Amino acid sequence: MTEVDKIRNIALIGHGSCGKTSLAEAIAYHGKITTRIGRVDDGTTICDSDQDEKERKISIGASLLSCPWKEHKINLIDTPGYADFFGEVVGALRVVDSVVLILSAPSGVEVGTEKVWDQAQQYGLPSLILINKMDKENANFRNSLNLSQERLSPKVTPLQMPIGEGASFKGMVDLLRNKAYIYSQGKVEEGDVPDELKDEAGNLREKLIESIAESDDALLEKYLESGSLSEEEIKKGLKKAITTRSIIPLLCGSALRDMGTEALLDTVVNSLPSPVDRGEIKGVNPKNEEEEKRAPDESRAFSALVFKTRVEPHVGQMNFFRVYSGKISSGQEVYNATSQNRERMGQLVITQGREQKKVSEVRVGDMIAALKLKYTNTGDTLCDPSRPIILEGPRFPEPIISLALKPSSKKDQEKLSTALRELVSEDPTLNWHMEHEFGEAIISGMGELHLEVLIGRLKRKFGVEVVLGKPRIAYRETIRARAKAQGKYKKQTGGRGQYGDCRIEIEPLELGKGFEFVNDIFGGAIPAKYIPSVEKGVQQAIAKGVLAGYPVVDVKVTLCDGSFHEVDSSDIAFKIAGSLAFKKAIQEAKPVLLEPVMSIEVLAPEEYMGDLNGDLNSRRGRIMGIEAKGRNQIIKAQVPLAEMYKYATSLKSITHGQGTYSMKFSHYEEVPSRIAQEIIAQSKKKEE
Repeated sequence: MTEVDKIRNIALIGHGSCGKTSLAEAIAYHGKITTRIGRVDDGTTICDSDQDEKERKISIGASLLSCPWKEHKINLIDTPGYADFFGEVVGALRVVDSVVLILSAPSGVEVGTEKVWDQAQQYGLPSLILINKMDKENANFRNSLNLSQERLSPKVTPLQMPIGEGASFKGMVDLLRNKAYIYSQGKVEEGDVPDELKDEAGNLREKLIESIAESDDALLEKYLESGSLSEEEIKKGLKKAITTRSIIPLLCGSALRDMGTEALLDTVVNSLPSPVDRGEIKGVNPKNEEEEKRAPDESRAFSALVFKTRVEPHVGQMNFFRVYSGKISSGQEVYNATSQNRERMGQLVITQGREQKKVSEVRVGDMIAALKLKYTNTGDTLCDPSRPIILEGPRFPEPIISLALKPSSKKDQEKLSTALRELVSEDPTLNWHMEHEFGEAIISGMGELHLEVLIGRLKRKFGVEVVLGKPRIAYRETIRARAKAQGKYKKQTGGRGQYGDCRIEIEPLELGKGFEFVNDIFGGAIPAKYIPSVEKGVQQAIAKGVLAGYPVVDVKVTLCDGSFHEVDSSDIAFKIAGSLAFKKAIQEAKPVLLEPVMSIEVLAPEEYMGDLNGDLNSRRGRIMGIEAKGRNQIIKAQVPLAEMYKYATSLKSITHGQGTYSMKFSHYEEVPSRIAQEIIAQSKKKEE
């Protein structure tokens, strides 16, 4: 068991293909988790152990590694870099104490870089930047450094500089020690800074020490008096500056060639904060809704937050959690304050990719997985039953793309719901519902790749084959004029007959008012006992309009007259009469087709505003306003849902992946005549 002050909880974040998983592999090798460094291209890495990850050669889920390094324990979460799997990043960042942001030396700060960086800043996480792939063609350290300072933070401060770039990259200068480290044939040698780099290294070192001194008043005073700081003062000052986010240190290296990994690990354990450095965490007592705090202390009541759920074949559900206070053992009773259920803590396991090692206990500051908890999901708080607390869970983004799932067979239909429930339990950025109006399952996610992976898992894990399609639009019908009609049902079959007769008037209601039925019968023209049957008949007819068969909304129906037969009248006869009357009346009431209109907000850099506005206009959108947000602009618009199919793909194309959007239902409004005619024609064609 590692002492809490020697634990480091970090997440590797960055744009896709910047080398996060390769770095995790190199770290695992130096921590003696593995005897060789695996490669993403070969499908041999510890973190990318899922079949989809091996086939696509990308990370899809966040993966937890626990690695020893110089009497410390590093809990490392390797996160995906593609926007479709951003939810995995959000979950990881909620529970770590700091982040290592990876940049690709040839590319610098990319679209995904800024997105994950912004998320880390929202959580107030101390950060370290690694410029990776210094050995690649077109590697440019200074460009990456400048972009980091311009687009991420002016606080970015180099701790290292490279010796050579691209094919000539052979090592780094440690600016604090003022030493060079040259790599050759898998070994590293310490030496003096090369002559051609001495001036630049000297300037960078001076700026680094000044930045460290400026983060602490006492250090600054001494630095101004003496002009220097001791090695111990620099070391302590650097850690404090990083923890308080006064400095964002920058290193460089090549994960694939294992150059700079040990220096990175030393910086992680020496300069990044422990759970103790991060201090207390705030929560809410569910009994009285008052704020409570939990210190990272083993003697305090147990509290933990679940940041990821995974379902494994032959193992079942695994819940990954971070312990914020106290300790817990397998078999001990815990309280899920979020779901308000008591749980028996299952087997605790340390995970290294798909490999698991059983342990009996986990203490404050650590991360671990528990098997087979019954009532626990991602975002839940587990705690001591006698001291309940709810910690703030990850704030996952809402899904932005929806598709219809059509099972290939009846057998697949029966298994689909169970399979979807399990997959959604693993991924909070996925959701699904059954659209009963059309009898189809609608699945929503973060992008096309996200949903492609889902479909692949449906087939591989559950044997369910589905076809993806465009979700049907829930159009509605309404009227624009008043109309009257009589509905009369008379049937004589030799015995007792059927007789129902009613006269109704229909008129439009305000948008969103729904349906209103008024009984205006006087003098007993229709007995009171049959009035509900007329209303039922009208409601039955309303369920399927006359234009394209969609439900009718925003209509008022007044029952104003009718007649009955002492013997032959019945509930069913008046129900049929009510239905007939409505169907006749709506034909004369100028029926129109309505479509759902969505309120959307698009966030993107200013240079894309013209193209985005043009695209929204082409989708029959109305721009409601534009406002600034940092370097970006927010477009607020209203767009028909029918025009938003695959908008996420278009947005990604227009903004080169830098745009995001959110969408919610606003209201129904009339479909333009030309488009309405096409919809009606398609509907009638389906009925034939």
